[in-house]
Amino acid sequence: MGDQVLSRREFALRCAAAGVSYAAAGALLTRTAGAQAPAMQAAARPGRRSVKLPDGTTVSALGQGCWHLGQGRHPPQVEEEALRTGISLGMDLLDTSGNYGHGRSEQLLSHVLAGQRDRIYLVSKVEGDEVAGDGIARACAASLGRLGTDYLDLYLLHWPVPSSQFPGVVAAFEQLRAARKIRAWGVSNFSVAQMQDLLKVPNGARCATNQVAYSINNRGIERDLLPWSRQHAIPVMAYSPLGGDRNLVVNDRTLASIGSAHGCTAAAVALAWVMRGGDVIAIPESGSPAHTRENAAALSLELSPAELQTLEAAFH
Repeated sequence: MGDQVLSRREFALRCAAAGVSYAAAGALLTRTAGAQAPAMQAAARPGRRSVKLPDGTTVSALGQGCWHLGQGRHPPQVEEEALRTGISLGMDLLDTSGNYGHGRSEQLLSHVLAGQRDRIYLVSKVEGDEVAGDGIARACAASLGRLGTDYLDLYLLHWPVPSSQFPGVVAAFEQLRAARKIRAWGVSNFSVAQMQDLLKVPNGARCATNQVAYSINNRGIERDLLPWSRQHAIPVMAYSPLGGDRNLVVNDRTLASIGSAHGCTAAAVALAWVMRGGDVIAIPESGSPAHTRENAAALSLELSPAELQTLEAAFH
């Protein structure tokens, strides 16, 4: 009988059933298999943090949020250049929504996607008040039109709806996936209880991620949602990974001191902290190329155990 290949989620569930720590089992497999997998190790891109989704797709652990883009905060040419800068530095996951600026964020992204769609992992969202009937399909079609593309890599339900609507939502997502309008789907702002209800729905286990707020100064999901997500091998996508106010991070002395030691900014340290576990995707927003370059430094920043302890003491 040939070797059986388990997905990350299957492996996590079997570890839980056996009462074995997923992290400990994974570390043991890494140590014992390290000498047997030189090709896989050689294929890794130096300096690029990545996260593997349940379907096996590997994405950058550091993406770019597009909430305020296309809405006049910065000239559109500057915002487009910021996104292109991030893509060139490995931040090729772009997160938007049909609701951001009433579609203007998606329209701006269409200019950035042109000529390089295949190198970008594109995420958009549908709102909870659009899920009735064929609303999800219509919302997806509208987003695709604004973005100037024929598919989304990931489509999220932006906010929870009553659990009685979960079967219809999942069915609509699966229909879009079968039609190749989306490649994967997920949710946003779901609690543990809502995630548990979702996984009870037929095909609910195909959820690729749960996008929630998470930062070094907003750690609420560590109480239950993050451990639950790790147990079920569902990566978290962290919006507002700089706490919603970049200035609070930039002016923090502890973050700035650690950043100075690494030749980077406090913002890069805060982002590296969010990504430290290997299963959280951070999507900071930036409207300028300069801030994007600062953020990108987090992709190659490894915080030492001592630095992590210092940050734990400062932000616990």
